[in-house]
Amino acid sequence: MTNGEKIVFLGDSLTEGGDWQAWFPDDEVVNLGVGGDTTADVLERLDEVVQTAPDSIVLLIGTNDFGSRRSVEQVVRNVESILVDLRRLLPGVRLLLQSIMPRGSDYGDRIQDANRHLRQFAATVRAQYLDLWPALSVDGHLNPDLSDDGLHLTAAGYEAWLGELRPGLERLRDEPPMSRPISIIRLPEPR
Repeated sequence: MTNGEKIVFLGDSLTEGGDWQAWFPDDEVVNLGVGGDTTADVLERLDEVVQTAPDSIVLLIGTNDFGSRRSVEQVVRNVESILVDLRRLLPGVRLLLQSIMPRGSDYGDRIQDANRHLRQFAATVRAQYLDLWPALSVDGHLNPDLSDDGLHLTAAGYEAWLGELRPGLERLRDEPPMSRPISIIRLPEPR
């Protein structure tokens, strides 16, 4: 992907709070982050994503599901459905799935379990996976230097995220656009 293409940032309040256009000024950026959104909420608004006709989608979703006591299986199944639907509805789009971010320590094991499943699944829908935990976590929870409330990011938190996201987007930019499978017409063999 060359700069100047349309990137949709899709997710919850963590995405909503990002100043994506300022951080990626050479691209056309659409911020579809909605505070409080869960994986089910994103599934319900995929039509809005499709209408933007993006070249790339950067997805971060799932933390609110854990805050609402959803199971790992529910979260993984919904994220997988989001990715499958996006691939079906926008076959040429580049997809970047980011790991569910760390939050309080009581969520760490469950979020990491979901992330292991999502990392494995991403390739099946030709999505790239970006692990944000090395940059944002300490001892299985969100680094307290990057957040005031154990969930939302401070300016330092967004800088740490961008430190991972920028190279992740560069790798995504290097990928050729996806395309619809070519249908091969089989002609009957001559007799």
